[in-house]
Amino acid sequence: MKKLLSVLLLTVMMSVMLCSCGGSKGIKFGTNAEFPPFEYVTAAGVIGEYDGIDMAIAKEIGVQTGMDISIENMEFDSLLIALENGQIDAVISGMTITEERAKSVDFSVPYYTATQVMIVDQNSDIKTAADMADKRIVVIQGYTGELCVQDLGYDYEAFKKGTEAILELNNGKCDVVVIDSATAQKYVKDNPNLKIVEDPSAFEAEEYGIAVKKGNTELLNKINTAIEKMLADGTISEWSVSYSEAE
Repeated sequence: MKKLLSVLLLTVMMSVMLCSCGGSKGIKFGTNAEFPPFEYVTAAGVIGEYDGIDMAIAKEIGVQTGMDISIENMEFDSLLIALENGQIDAVISGMTITEERAKSVDFSVPYYTATQVMIVDQNSDIKTAADMADKRIVVIQGYTGELCVQDLGYDYEAFKKGTEAILELNNGKCDVVVIDSATAQKYVKDNPNLKIVEDPSAFEAEEYGIAVKKGNTELLNKINTAIEKMLADGTISEWSVSYSEAE
């Protein structure tokens, strides 16, 4: 009986160890798949139904590290909360590296540089950010565009999805949408009646990074190594062009 119990105990311990090892071989990325060309849902994505620049980067991180990659899609302003709670291992979602966010998470090396722009109707008289002062402004909740409009001191309405914001603009219910440049290009390409207005004096360049839980240096180092390789060999630049030009 003692021998049988010992064998059973050993079996249970080995099972636990195997499960633990299996869990350590995967990275669950959190994203908000409403941000083309970085992340969006499609019939055949690079990771399940998810596609875009960030998804291609996440997949390649898996290839280089030998880790299984999975995606958890959620609202943008829930991502860092989910990371802190351990629901996900990392965030890849066109997230701008800011001092405020860096207080609660660790960021990877930057992998993309962007800026905020204004999307307006082709006949709009908005030519600079100052022209938005008396206009109906729409932003995406939690995105950098919202922070920029707040800093400018303008009133605005926030939507959870970029598609909803563009629909609002197309329906004449707002005058301008403030959003990241690469995503703006995709929306304008799909809506010829719209155009992009830039104002470098109002919107500074920003850098995207992958966020991991504070102190998770093991995972951060693996991600950084993979990103640095992709930056060095031009892989991310190639994806940036191909996804931005894709129909």
